[in-house]
Amino acid sequence: MQNGPTSEDSATPGRLLIIDGHACAYRAFFAIRSLSSPAGQATNAIYGFIRMLAKARERVDPSHAIVIWDGGLAPERLTLLPEYKAQRREMPSDLRLQLDPIVAYLRAANVFSYLKEACEADDCIASIARQASQRGWEVVIASSDKDFMQLVSPKVKLLNPHDKSGALCDVEEVKRKTGVEPTQIVDWLSLIGDAVDNIPGVPGVGLKTATDLLRQFGSIDELYRRLPEVGSDRLRESLRASLELARRNQRLVCLKAETPCEVTLDALMVKPGDDGELSKLFTGWGFKTLLSELEKVRPKAVDFFNGADAEACQVAGLLARGQGR
Repeated sequence: MQNGPTSEDSATPGRLLIIDGHACAYRAFFAIRSLSSPAGQATNAIYGFIRMLAKARERVDPSHAIVIWDGGLAPERLTLLPEYKAQRREMPSDLRLQLDPIVAYLRAANVFSYLKEACEADDCIASIARQASQRGWEVVIASSDKDFMQLVSPKVKLLNPHDKSGALCDVEEVKRKTGVEPTQIVDWLSLIGDAVDNIPGVPGVGLKTATDLLRQFGSIDELYRRLPEVGSDRLRESLRASLELARRNQRLVCLKAETPCEVTLDALMVKPGDDGELSKLFTGWGFKTLLSELEKVRPKAVDFFNGADAEACQVAGLLARGQGR
């Protein structure tokens, strides 16, 4: 991995595209259900991943980019809630076998690929997004995970790979979807819970109630300071009994933007990939369309962002050992 202090990064503002690696791999795997190489190897996730990244590049036109992978569940969250994400099914074997080939593609395409052991991708994404936005860069996070709404700001937007329109989710879109500001998303999720991550919410508090409470009180802190002002006796008592749960949820849901990541922004600059290596990979996988495109003028599907990572093979090794969601 690239190492060094982020203070050495270029002062020139850029446009950074951050890809949630495992989320996009899962999406690609289930979007294309049957595709294999001439040798019989499953390639649906590989092909879908490459195409999804190409669409993201075309939409965002980034100057810099990075794919971030899960390095395992955060020990701190498991200490708070041992059942955290426990309901998730094991990764399908056909998908797991395609992770190393995806990393091989990223290496050949000169795309910066990053994994931090014992660290969730969400926290690394939050950290790198903050680094870039604090330097005045535009940031687009490609993921459908609603937790990332807490990061949205005038400089940070979301791109949902599921949304064929390619629309970017900004501050106003977060408010339209949830009824609250991005700065209130942690408290909003803490009240309603998150079934995807196996985080229970406050009993009796659904989407509308959580939105109404935060519109009235502004935050969980203020809500509990003014708890007697809650009109419903039943809701007030549920909130009173769930104080510790709500506080715990805040710590579970809040992304750790202070997470140290051994990445310099300059290392994420878009650069050309290795045509020869890409050709070998596409030939082996039987990707005739991508091979044909590569042989023409290196179009967007092949040329995708290309941020350098001289040691992406380390990521492949970690993934092979079963790290990630």
